[in-house]
Amino acid sequence: MARAGCCDKGTPEGGDALLMDVSLPAAVIHEAPLAHNLAWMQRFADAHGARLAPHGKTSMAPALFRRQVAAGAWGITLATAAQCRAAFVHGTRRLLMANQLVGEANMAIIGDLLEAGADVYCVVDSGANVRHLGRYFAARGLRLKVLIELGIEGGRCGCRDHDQVLALGEAIDVEPALVLAGLEGYEGVVHGDDPESAVRDYAWQLVEAARALDQDGLIEAETPLITASGSAWYDLIAEAFRDARLDGRIVAVLRPGCYVVHDHGLYREAQRGVLARRPELQQGLEPALEVFAQIQSLPEPGLAIATLGKRDIAADQLPLPLRRYREGGSPDQVLSVEGWRVTKLMDQHAFIHLPDEIDDDIRIGDIVAFGASHPCLTFDKWRQLLLVDERLRVRESLVTLF
Repeated sequence: MARAGCCDKGTPEGGDALLMDVSLPAAVIHEAPLAHNLAWMQRFADAHGARLAPHGKTSMAPALFRRQVAAGAWGITLATAAQCRAAFVHGTRRLLMANQLVGEANMAIIGDLLEAGADVYCVVDSGANVRHLGRYFAARGLRLKVLIELGIEGGRCGCRDHDQVLALGEAIDVEPALVLAGLEGYEGVVHGDDPESAVRDYAWQLVEAARALDQDGLIEAETPLITASGSAWYDLIAEAFRDARLDGRIVAVLRPGCYVVHDHGLYREAQRGVLARRPELQQGLEPALEVFAQIQSLPEPGLAIATLGKRDIAADQLPLPLRRYREGGSPDQVLSVEGWRVTKLMDQHAFIHLPDEIDDDIRIGDIVAFGASHPCLTFDKWRQLLLVDERLRVRESLVTLF
């Protein structure tokens, strides 16, 4: 697993200057854009009458969970029972597990969390799962809040139509240990020639299914939920939930995760789509996550090798060189990487194509900041990430719990 340039206590070795004291490569989060993103997404949710439960699997960093909750988040979304336990141990009390809870070992984890005072929701999409959960939690004398998942044909999990949703609601209704709390979905599995229209249609299918469950008296929870939204189409989901005018009876919960640090690839493109659809939104999200690495070799003209690889940064899109600094230099002295292009990643090496008119001043040891696409696939490579200020001074080490 990649190192964060820090010792076990989470402090930089020898000092707090990123360009001098920290063993590189290191994953870095910039303080100002992080604060901007936290506030921006919370304002967005508030403006749409929705609650925010950011997906914690993006970072699995309790320090970021605490910042998200402090900014106004209703809870934190997780994907597994073990993730829920890790978040709870580090202070998160409301946990939305946007996944099916299967296997008695996993049920035992959630049961322990309920006994410890956690407020937990999970997802169901089959009668078999409902019966198993009902037996297990009844035997422990506990009640578990569940959300029915509505999926799409050819997608991953979830009921495939409203009839299945209502039938499952009736199955939950006869299980004393289960409390139906509403409906869950995920629009990221929706594709097609016109994905925007398809996502809008899916959002309204969620609304109609949630209304049907409520009208049939199947939702037992005092505060019914309807929840969806990843980090690409959250505006369409929020708009549909707002325009549905659910009369305050059903509460909308949005679950984007990658917004917390945004990115320089997939979600930057998605954000351009959001701002094009919603020009009234002020200043979009800002990329906050970078990986800093050094030039280790200049083996031939037009080629540089950096100390960065698939063990350090997401590789579904190649990293983007952003800026260059001298080792031990001032953060004000930013050197050019114009025309630099990563062409290949190995485990610990990045191949960088240099333009013909390259600055002869490039040196072994120069430090390059790289941007990445899909932050989930960078976070999970690090046990710690470094929070830095505008002077590239390390302010905090953010531990991850993957």
